[in-house]
Amino acid sequence: MASSTGNVYERELKYLLSGDPKTITKMIKTCSEDESRSYSLMLNDPFLVVRAAGSLGVDLVALRWDFSFPIEVKSSAEETMHFSRNPRLTEQAAKMKESCCRSNLLPIYAFRLKSVRGDPWRIFTIPTEDELRGRNELLRQRIPKMDVTGNGNYIMRWEEGMKLCDLISYMSDDIIFED
Repeated sequence: MASSTGNVYERELKYLLSGDPKTITKMIKTCSEDESRSYSLMLNDPFLVVRAAGSLGVDLVALRWDFSFPIEVKSSAEETMHFSRNPRLTEQAAKMKESCCRSNLLPIYAFRLKSVRGDPWRIFTIPTEDELRGRNELLRQRIPKMDVTGNGNYIMRWEEGMKLCDLISYMSDDIIFED
């Protein structure tokens, strides 16, 4: 049975964050030196990444001693993803936002652009006025928020997201968390 493209990218992200050497080696083949160095950080400081079962609005959950967050994975050949094209996406995002706010977690959207050289992943979060505690709040301030239309629909523009390698580097830099 062939897996869908979305599942392929879910697995790719899972293995990248889990520090899988084979997946990281494959990813960094077209990356810059800085991007490669950032991805390589996962080899020594990986996450435990669990694929979520069912339709919870979350594909993966990444856990590590310092950070934990739910991740929804999206992929496209187009650089802009309009949630308005599928009302289920907006509904899913609303549920994820509500659950994360109640649990003091940062909702992460990982957008994988197909057929791109270099780091193909961009990271976003759902806009909210709610502050989070601790390091989650620092990440919330740093990660780009999805745009919201006047009708309340979300839009992710790949070029406006944070590179996954930059997020990895940021989470690995203990200096940012000193007072």
